Amino acid sequence: MLSIRSLRAALGRTPVLHGITASASAGRIVAVIGPNGSGKTTLLRAISGDVGYDGQIALDGDDLASLKPWELAARRAVLPQAASLAFPFTVAEVVRLGLTNGTQADRSDLIGRALAEVDLAGFSGRYYQELSGGQQARVQLARVRTQVWDPVVAGRPRWLFLDEPVAALDIAHQIGVMRVLRRFADAGGGVVIVLHDLNLAAMVADDIWLIHDGLLLDAGSPARVIGGPALAEAYGCPIVANRLPGPKATFVLPHGLWAAAG
Repeated sequence: MLSIRSLRAALGRTPVLHGITASASAGRIVAVIGPNGSGKTTLLRAISGDVGYDGQIALDGDDLASLKPWELAARRAVLPQAASLAFPFTVAEVVRLGLTNGTQADRSDLIGRALAEVDLAGFSGRYYQELSGGQQARVQLARVRTQVWDPVVAGRPRWLFLDEPVAALDIAHQIGVMRVLRRFADAGGGVVIVLHDLNLAAMVADDIWLIHDGLLLDAGSPARVIGGPALAEAYGCPIVANRLPGPKATFVLPHGLWAAAG
């Protein structure tokens, strides 16, 4: 379990998070939503161990601050919002950055499997800089997947922390990536993912955290959070929630857009 207690964090001298308390269970996907500048990325960086904070964060019972970098790297993988490379690496070389052990044959096999998982089989010899933005995003996902390929090791779950991993992807590859994350969670791993697409969050998440002005405004099932009044409060615009038949069928539309324009 990922446990967060009274989390506060700042960027420079600017406070960003103001006492967030929440928890996430392995085997589930948590989507973090909220307007621009609400603190989603800072929250993800804090639980990843990549930014200083006050309060307490525990990863499966271990205080995050007590874990050494190599221990963190073995237990969680992080995909930031932007991952640029200035050197002419091949796709295989980029994915290999996520690997820390194993024989050369094992590494090559795992790289191939990770690329196939994100629909990039046959791309290992291509240069990363020559790919489209969406293809590069999928290469980066393959990299973090190789870092925590097995969702559970020695009875301990591993975690994926992802910041807007599908923003550059077409709808087919968005669905493909979400299937990868669902398989990881169903096999016992934990996933925390920042998303701006509210309908995608409602469709794939088991739980949603709604962040606003550095506070956890609401948390719970997609039907509760996406269908609740706090959503419109957070985004500062009228939002109408609807449901279709079946599970995970809540979706939202902005309300009054055309009337306001007219």
